[in-house]
Amino acid sequence: MTEKTPKTGYEIIHDYLRTLDSSPGVYRMLDADSRVLYVGKARNLKARVSNYSRPGSHSPRIARMISETATMMFLTTRTETEALLLEQNLIKQLKPRYNVLLRDDKSFPNILVAKDHAFPVLKKHRGAKKQKGNYYGPFASAGAVNRTLNQLQRVFLLRNCSDSDFETRTRPCLQYQIKRCSGPCCGLISEADYARTVGDAEKFLQGRTKGIQEALAKQMQDASEAMEFERAAAMRDRIKALTQVQTAQGINPQNTPEADVIALHRDGGQACVQVFFIRANQNWGNHDYYPRISGDEDASEVMEAFVGQFYSDREPPKMLILSHGLDNDDLMADAMAEKAGRKVEIIIPQRGEKAELVQNALRNARESLARKMSETATQARLLKGVAEVFGMEKTPQRIEVYDNSHIQGAHAVGAMIVAGPDGFDKNQYRKFNIKGVDLTPGDDFGMMKEVLSRRFQRLLKEDGDRTQGTWPDLLLIDGGQGQVSAVREIMNALGVGDIPMVGVAKGLDRDAGKEEFHRTGKPVMALRHNDPVLYFIQRMRDEVHRFAIGTHRAKRSKAIGATPLDDVPGVGATRKRALLAHFGSAKAVARANLADLKAVDGVSAKLAQTVYDYFHENG
Repeated sequence: MTEKTPKTGYEIIHDYLRTLDSSPGVYRMLDADSRVLYVGKARNLKARVSNYSRPGSHSPRIARMISETATMMFLTTRTETEALLLEQNLIKQLKPRYNVLLRDDKSFPNILVAKDHAFPVLKKHRGAKKQKGNYYGPFASAGAVNRTLNQLQRVFLLRNCSDSDFETRTRPCLQYQIKRCSGPCCGLISEADYARTVGDAEKFLQGRTKGIQEALAKQMQDASEAMEFERAAAMRDRIKALTQVQTAQGINPQNTPEADVIALHRDGGQACVQVFFIRANQNWGNHDYYPRISGDEDASEVMEAFVGQFYSDREPPKMLILSHGLDNDDLMADAMAEKAGRKVEIIIPQRGEKAELVQNALRNARESLARKMSETATQARLLKGVAEVFGMEKTPQRIEVYDNSHIQGAHAVGAMIVAGPDGFDKNQYRKFNIKGVDLTPGDDFGMMKEVLSRRFQRLLKEDGDRTQGTWPDLLLIDGGQGQVSAVREIMNALGVGDIPMVGVAKGLDRDAGKEEFHRTGKPVMALRHNDPVLYFIQRMRDEVHRFAIGTHRAKRSKAIGATPLDDVPGVGATRKRALLAHFGSAKAVARANLADLKAVDGVSAKLAQTVYDYFHENG
């Protein structure tokens, strides 16, 4: 009896045509292990899938994908626009092997003009827009936000302190002394005048700078005529600062108030996409992306995949200015409009200011990709060197480095950084708030046990078969033989003791360059002081140390500014300020009787009872 030959990908795909109709929708191609190979959309599912059922005329990538296809899944939608939106969501969620994938995705920071205080603060904001106020952005980086905030302080003298600092200050801080703040905390500016300066700052963020400069000039003239020369000099300094800002922003487009400029450059099977953010006729910075491609996709396919995934979880601007056209630009515009609730225009300019913006973005994409390819080649040599030094069978693609930070056990945190073929992968960094209540203060072994246990228990749950590229090929930990032995026990207990691990100890005199490397069951080793692999390991150790220290400082700073009122149900920022202003301190609030709590302006009888019960039930 002859064994039946399994069907090929073409035959399997052809079998699905009998049950498909001409509805729009999304299809998924899966391999024999039910791993998603590809996600695609279609105006007509039957017509689209039939293209895969006929051998020939496919690129090598698509032919390989078809040959690996064992099953398919389908989901019909009402419109092709819905199919496009669903396709991009599934691609980001499933990360199929044969799709163009946007890597290094991140949320971008905004400037928030908070409206929950009588004297609003302007601050950097990232994440969900839940706080009351006006948001301006996105900015390409935290550095771009910080530069803009610095400019706003110089020109408009707005505060940057926290609300708790504002409420407790009795005399102006250094920011006031160096003319970066108008001193609202000490009553040196009225609420109305401060509100006007906040309004001017918002006009600046909206690109309406001409009127601001004219108003400042008039105020300077009025002060001079009234012989208030000190105020006139202050106005002069603010005009000068505003002029410097405008000069520095000479690259800003004059006829493009709001747009994202997206340019694609490909070389050697790799791609770089540059995104420039134009808001209020100002260039708010750029960010480069390196989508995963196979090399045989055309430019329109790469651009369409990037645009769809990039805006799948962020609001698009009024205009997208692209270097390359899309196969379905009208469809993409409809999808963006549906997401934003307004019209989104997609253009590929051929001349004029917008074409110059695209050329500038293309130049940046070309230069960024050249640098990336050079760095990648260097990084590949370093990773290969790590494998040779530590006797690994294959070159590591993901190295995880761990460290702890605390002060005598207080505010303890663990930190993990990741390095690989593209250098440090900051999107993969993780911080761990140490939760163990039975840990002895300063117990580094106990902290490391908690961090690694949480890390690998989650990995076992989310990627138990180790197919998603999230498992490390090598662990580096800060410590010597004792630390290595303790960590190895933890790893064996978790069932992941096969992962290579190296302890990095400072060595003789604790000098950099004399590091010793500890491995389980092997003698201590060292590298020559000028070995590039040694420098690479030092950089990784310094990076995890920097990340751990930064995380610890942020946690400690937050704890210093915290009060017991933060944990009282129903007490938000406004009620907290009212209670502190009335009683002077959180300790005094805790000692107050119910009648006194009810007397606080803005505190209801019900909330007063809640506060009273909280402190008396909790001692």
